[in-house]
Amino acid sequence: MTPPPRPRLLHHRVDGPAAAPPLFLGPALGTSLAVWDPQLPALARGHRVVRWDLPGHGVRPDGPLPGTGREAATRVRTGAVPRTGPAAATVAGTAAAAEPGAGAAQGAGGVGELAGLVLELADHLGIDRFRYAGISLGGAVGAWLAVHHPDRVDSLALVCTSARFGDPGPWLERAELVREKGTEPVAGAAPGRWFTPAFAGEPAARALVGDLRRADPYAYAALCEALAGYDLRADLPRITAPTLVVAGRDDPATPPAHARELADGIPGAGLTEVAHAAHLANVERPGPVLAALLAHFTGQGTPAESDAERRAAGTAVRRSVLGDAHVDRAAARTTGFTADFQDFITRYAWGEIWTRPGLSRATRSCITLTALVAGGHLEELAMHVRAALRNGLTPDEIQEVLLQSAVYCGVPAANAAFAVADRALAQPGQPGASGEADEPDEPERGVT
Repeated sequence: MTPPPRPRLLHHRVDGPAAAPPLFLGPALGTSLAVWDPQLPALARGHRVVRWDLPGHGVRPDGPLPGTGREAATRVRTGAVPRTGPAAATVAGTAAAAEPGAGAAQGAGGVGELAGLVLELADHLGIDRFRYAGISLGGAVGAWLAVHHPDRVDSLALVCTSARFGDPGPWLERAELVREKGTEPVAGAAPGRWFTPAFAGEPAARALVGDLRRADPYAYAALCEALAGYDLRADLPRITAPTLVVAGRDDPATPPAHARELADGIPGAGLTEVAHAAHLANVERPGPVLAALLAHFTGQGTPAESDAERRAAGTAVRRSVLGDAHVDRAAARTTGFTADFQDFITRYAWGEIWTRPGLSRATRSCITLTALVAGGHLEELAMHVRAALRNGLTPDEIQEVLLQSAVYCGVPAANAAFAVADRALAQPGQPGASGEADEPDEPERGVT
């Protein structure tokens, strides 16, 4: 008897030490595994990182996976779906999982089949349990795995994704449009969904839109229909893996409300909102996303495993919060007398505390501002007013923090704080959507 043909695997790349904990990284619809390039060097230092391409995407857009005997899986893998009409929607509903719960009931079979391909890849690589991070559709795959295969998922990070990607109608319409006209119509609209206007023209943004243009339209359409049938809301309480949810505060595709629904529904999940970032937050704001991922995967909210990891995570978040210019100035002023202190605050304050996923950056800024008012540390206050803007607080919200501080820290302390904050907010170079640091309004002696 002739054995069945061995299926080809998802196109993938493996980086990092072979003996390190495995970490799978899932891409967003329309992108390739290159979407994780900003985080790869840091993540691969302590992980065996496995990045994979969606069927019909990346360097093999001709459909890398001929069938394995499962019709729906074959269609998802090859993009071999009908070129007209809604029949390809069977990809999203044919293989609904046998597991109980709303995901199966709502026709999550397309995403479930895609998750099965990830498990086949893990088996091929000899990986039993793994950490997983995914963006958008890649995040949906990770959530599905955590529900239906909890024995395989060690910990989970869901980046700019959702338990349900809106009403099915627009997804089915997009699938039909792409089958008829190719990916160009959606590629033209992608920058406005994926990035804020300030970032949409950057080379990294243009490169990812190019990946979308090269994607196989029929595979892309089938995956749209898989998203149309995806609804994991009722299954969220079944996720037992430690979970971090990351949202782009300016994401029009999966707004922060979707992230809050995930964080509220998954027991013990942490939530991080990234300011000045849209749907591909890890590309637009790589530092904050990297810091959150390192904190989550290396310590699950506890101190990182090594000084090197703490230093890397701390440096990333310190630059994200205070700005590159400030950190560069602090480094340039470092002397032999202050070097150990600089290293201490990078590893401890920024690498262990600011990187924890339990509070959002904006909340941490509120606490920091209050503490600085209470302690009378006005030299640090101006710097952290600007940092609060970078973390997503508005001037009105900063005003409310200072008003609240007046009640509990004293009117004289708040009066001095208002004067400092007013000067910082009026400064022309205050950080905006670009995330660039501003020059201090007076020589800074604060170093944290």
